[in-house]
Amino acid sequence: MNKKLSHAGIAALLLLVIAGCGEKPAAAPSNEAGQNSSTVVSGAGENTGNTEGTNGDEGQNSASTAQPTASATPASTEPAAPEKQSQSIAVYFTDSQLMDLVPAKATISFADDVEKYTEAFKALQASDNTELVSLWSKIELKSLKYENGQVLMDIHKPEEAQLGAGGEAFAISALTQTFFQFSEVKSVEMLVDGEQVESLMGHVDLEHPMTRENSGL
Repeated sequence: MNKKLSHAGIAALLLLVIAGCGEKPAAAPSNEAGQNSSTVVSGAGENTGNTEGTNGDEGQNSASTAQPTASATPASTEPAAPEKQSQSIAVYFTDSQLMDLVPAKATISFADDVEKYTEAFKALQASDNTELVSLWSKIELKSLKYENGQVLMDIHKPEEAQLGAGGEAFAISALTQTFFQFSEVKSVEMLVDGEQVESLMGHVDLEHPMTRENSGL
């Protein structure tokens, strides 16, 4: 009996072992299912990355598309031209007999100081009144500068611009009275063809520079 019981126990153990071995293959699908599940997750991640890449490409395409539009209308870098202002001034002429110096009104337009005094000199060169004679009409203004209260002008005087002693004195007086009406002008330096000369026409000493004091104003 004991032997039969022991054999029966062994047989039962064998059945348990066999049953245990039979359960292991059944667990395999569970692992495979896990692998498949992880594969799906991985696939989803890849799809998400591709979607982001696509969005990024679309953003880049949008940016690249916008660039030509921005560069198509460049901002202007040219400075605006300064506005001109007008001023009424007194200019000085002489009568037809060169007996007296006569003031007249003129209107000049200018954007800066250099143009202001250049236009003032031009006003000296032409009279709207046929009874008044310009003493500077035949003299050429080669250049004019203004700095620190001084007008520096370089002129050319042809032979036909030559005047007598009275005409020369009137010409210098007409010039100084015209320029010194501007309170900011402290002196006038006149050169003839780039050089200082003792006299403009050989009769009257030419001061270097001319001021209100030495011009009797």
